[in-house]
Amino acid sequence: MATKTFQYIQSSIVPLSVENIDTDQIIPARFLKATTRDGFGDNLFRDWRYDANNQPKVDFVLNDPTYSGKILVAGKNFGCGSSREHAAWAISDAGFDVVVSSFFADIFKGNALNNGLLPVQVSDTFLKSIFDEVYKNPKTELEVDLEKQTITILATGQQEKFEINAYKKACLINGYDDIDYILSQKEQIEVFEKARN
Repeated sequence: MATKTFQYIQSSIVPLSVENIDTDQIIPARFLKATTRDGFGDNLFRDWRYDANNQPKVDFVLNDPTYSGKILVAGKNFGCGSSREHAAWAISDAGFDVVVSSFFADIFKGNALNNGLLPVQVSDTFLKSIFDEVYKNPKTELEVDLEKQTITILATGQQEKFEINAYKKACLINGYDDIDYILSQKEQIEVFEKARN
C-alpha cells in the first residue's frame, strides 16, 4: 500500500522537551487492540494529555493552543522501549509529518519511515537552538528539505544536514512502500534478467 509522498515542509512546531520518551508514553498499550491505523492520534500521549476523568491537562503542550504545526520536536532518545508500530501511526494520525530529536531508537525510526513519518536526527546543539527559538516565539518555523537532507530554523537561518537511508528516502519522496519500490524497478529487473539468459 503506497503512503503519502514527502519532499519538503515548512511549518511551525510543537515542542516536547522531554528526554527518553518511550513508545508506551506515545501510545499506551491499552489502545493497541484496534485493527486499523485510524483513530490512534486521539490517544497520542494519552496519559500526559488527559487526567483520570478524561479532561485535558492544560499544562501539556498538545493541549496548549500556543503551539501548533506538523513538526513535533522532542528531547533526546525518542521512541525507546517496545517495538510497537502503533507509535508511528499515532503521531501521523495526530497530524505530524516530521519528528525531530537528537537521537531515535532504531526500531521506532524504522517504523516511522515505513509509515510515511520522517524522523530527523539533529545534534544536541541544534536541538537546543530549536527549543530556544520556539520558547522565545511560538510561531517559529522549521524548514525540512528531504531532497537536500537539510533542516533549517527560519528565524535564524541556522541549518544542519541530516542522514537518511537512500532507499527509505526514495520511498518517502515517491510515496512507495516496499512492493511499490520493487515494481518501480521492473524495467531494470527485466533488463538484468535478460542479460543473465
